[in-house]
Amino acid sequence: MGRELEFKFRATPELQEQIRRRFGEFSTISMETVYYDTPEALLDSLCITLRRRLENGVSVCTLKSPAPDGARGEWEREAARIEDCLEPLCREAGLEALYPSLAGRLAPSCGARFTRRAARVEFAGAQLELALDRGALLGGGREQPLCEVEAELKSGPDEAARRFAALLAAEFALVPEPLSKVQRARALAKEGGHGL
Repeated sequence: MGRELEFKFRATPELQEQIRRRFGEFSTISMETVYYDTPEALLDSLCITLRRRLENGVSVCTLKSPAPDGARGEWEREAARIEDCLEPLCREAGLEALYPSLAGRLAPSCGARFTRRAARVEFAGAQLELALDRGALLGGGREQPLCEVEAELKSGPDEAARRFAALLAAEFALVPEPLSKVQRARALAKEGGHGL
């Protein structure tokens, strides 16, 4: 099982550029994401994310579920279609009982299209990914601008990641973003009519 602990902040292009200059070399990844759910929004009601994302053209399917410590469980597989890996993802996540309610019933619910600039950062014994995301959230036939900063723990102590995120926020006057991309895209879809 993967475990995702990340800290997300609202940003502007100008703030992202300041951070990019401060931390040096960043790689660039083109991201196109489709989030899936059932017609009655079962995954949304369970706070579970199921997505297929093209990362520089590579198709990666991901299932995320809440964890009791504030992080998220995260399972990934390379697959061309979400249906091709739904059963193993559910099994790996310990959600086998959920699979029959999803099989053959999933449809795109919302999405995101953005460019990620990412850098590896070492801090207090932790390895983190610092990501600068800019693009759009998609839902209900509408788009909403996306501009944010993420600090995600890759290895090492949780406390180091929390300290790094706090120092980053203080240095650049960043405001926390309490909602994930999928939560904001789902809200956009509900406002404008369901689907992409």
